[in-house]
Amino acid sequence: MEGGSSAVNAATVAGVKSSAVSVLKRAVVLDSSGNHTGALLCYQEGIQLLMDAVKLIKDKPKERDGVRKMIEEYMDRAEKLKVVAKQIDVEAKYHEEIHIGNNSCGYSYESVFGRFLDSTVTWVAIQDPYIRNVHQTANLLRFCEMLVVSIAPVTKVTLTTGPEGRETGESGQRVRLDATSRSMQEHGVSLVVEYSVEIHDREIRFSNGWIVKIGRGLDYFKPPGSKCELGYSNFQLRRCLETTIDIFHCRHTKEL
Repeated sequence: MEGGSSAVNAATVAGVKSSAVSVLKRAVVLDSSGNHTGALLCYQEGIQLLMDAVKLIKDKPKERDGVRKMIEEYMDRAEKLKVVAKQIDVEAKYHEEIHIGNNSCGYSYESVFGRFLDSTVTWVAIQDPYIRNVHQTANLLRFCEMLVVSIAPVTKVTLTTGPEGRETGESGQRVRLDATSRSMQEHGVSLVVEYSVEIHDREIRFSNGWIVKIGRGLDYFKPPGSKCELGYSNFQLRRCLETTIDIFHCRHTKEL
């Protein structure tokens, strides 16, 4: 009778462990795909099943210790995911507004955008209907220079802008943007330019989910008074036009 009871118990333990392994495998798949919330729920369910199995294992200390070790490993990952899930929740609710006053300084592209350029950023999408004339193209060039020298492994920049509007002849806008594209290609970065007459909003999206909306787009600097004036070369010292910057985070940004 005792032998039969042991066999039933062993079968029960095996069944519980099998269920736990199945759930934990699902957790790993979800974890790898970036579904942290779903992964956390599966980890918690799988860990509970393993804890149930430990209670059922009576006279096999090695097997019990092995299950406990599994519990410790998965609990460690689950705790780390709790931190990630909390950060995701914070980012999803994040909204920062920066008001740039007229004639104010200290808003170079590095100071505004630099904090979003981490080691996970591989592409940047710019939407600005007014990258048309010479100084606007120069602004874009400075922004791209910042991307190239940053720690971010950016390989692609997409620009959606309005066409210059000339019906005939070669567009100076296209000539300038083509030149910028060729230069960026030499540094391993692809610049893809798309033209649209429909866009009005100005925003910059980073592949790590950060979205920056600027009322004036990249064109918020005033022209310098002279070539001998501070701010002529260092844009951290350049006076600005009045505008507002809104910063959001989107956890579901899709790769372009």
